[in-house]
Amino acid sequence: MLERRARRLTETDMAIEEGDKLPNIELDTPNGGTVSLPDQAGRPFVLYFYPKDDTSGCTREAQDFSAMMPEFEALGAAVLGVSKDNAIKHQKFIAKYDLSVPLATDTEGKAMEVFDVWVEKQLYGKRYMGIDRSTFLFGPDGKLFRVWRRVRVPGHAVDVLESVKEMLAR
Repeated sequence: MLERRARRLTETDMAIEEGDKLPNIELDTPNGGTVSLPDQAGRPFVLYFYPKDDTSGCTREAQDFSAMMPEFEALGAAVLGVSKDNAIKHQKFIAKYDLSVPLATDTEGKAMEVFDVWVEKQLYGKRYMGIDRSTFLFGPDGKLFRVWRRVRVPGHAVDVLESVKEMLAR
């Protein structure tokens, strides 16, 4: 299954790499609107993919980014979390934990395909498809500056903020 997915990405040359521009993708927001990724150019932009609303790691990650939103905003950076969860689940997740980090949904998996985060996983010997917790940092020029794959949540938001500072200092 993974070979088939990798071959498809190679054939269409869709997977994003460092130095690539923000892809032309629109995602739905919990309030019924949309967010266009190319519109995020002009400022640092953090795009993080997470497996599922209201699970321990995903909740902690969203809380960490929410707690640090004032620091990201002070640097002019935008942050957006994305999962396959629908708008209603996102609304409940945001309300339950009083999150300030913006969220979007990718129910069709278009962004997940381009960012190569829809992967085969294994839990207790069972294989399944799911989201690889990953973060992508784009510069103000709209180009991918840094990628984090298989993210461990503790300290991750701090690491991303430090990378934003490093990028802006160049």
